[in-house]
Amino acid sequence: MENLMVQGRPLSEPELQSLRQWMGEHPEWSRWRLSRELATQWDWRNAAGQLKDMAARTLLLKLHQRGHIELPPRRQAPTNRMRCALGQQIREEQPIDCCLGELGPLRVREVSTEALGRRWVASALGQFHYLGFGGPVGENLQYVISDQQERRLACLVFGAAAWKCQDRDQFIGWSARQRERNLGCIANNTRFLILRWVRVAHLASWVLGQVSRRLSADWQAKYGHGLALVETFVERERFRATAYRAANWVAVGTSTGRTRQDRFTSLQTPLKDIYLYPLRRDFREVLRA
Repeated sequence: MENLMVQGRPLSEPELQSLRQWMGEHPEWSRWRLSRELATQWDWRNAAGQLKDMAARTLLLKLHQRGHIELPPRRQAPTNRMRCALGQQIREEQPIDCCLGELGPLRVREVSTEALGRRWVASALGQFHYLGFGGPVGENLQYVISDQQERRLACLVFGAAAWKCQDRDQFIGWSARQRERNLGCIANNTRFLILRWVRVAHLASWVLGQVSRRLSADWQAKYGHGLALVETFVERERFRATAYRAANWVAVGTSTGRTRQDRFTSLQTPLKDIYLYPLRRDFREVLRA
């Protein structure tokens, strides 16, 4: 049997057998405790030294779904992310229809470590983004943009990069081993929302520019490593990616129309244009190292 690759970790059959035996020795443990103890046992940490228990939980769930292990039953029903996101209703405000300069100094705040900030982002995306909140898993940053009157205008979420993306990987010049080693140096802009009553020309591209300038430093501060590149996938039948192009993001290709869960190449999803933005001039050297 070839090694499995799950959550960026190769697993051999002997390692799977050892994992099954270890789980069998603790039948009373919950899924939460199993993931926490596994991350501790493997000393699985990010560059900032934080235990990667959520990554361990995702790994165990994927192995369970593929039939390699048997997880204990859930002790709580999974949270409905959309319902949770809608818990704090955001009231629509009077239209903000003006020039960018009329908003005064804008504030860009990273809120992923603030409970109230995260809750607002979840609510805004749950109510007003066509994909909903989604809920970032693993390393992520969340930004809120407001004006000098403290009116919130927009939010963005950055999370883990796509595991495979042919056009992106060709643009970088990646081998499979280089991708496996350096994927954590790329972030994915998974959500970008300008509140629908905000009608300010050039605001979206301004926001992308401001966030791009600080993204790697913010990632470094939270996770102990910076970023070399950021990606996003724009559904071509819905959007023209005007803001990304105005902010100098580079179109490198189009997605295949399949999801990462599409093991049998039968699930079709909308085609998405792939945009990349290098966060440093030597991004290729960093990502190929």
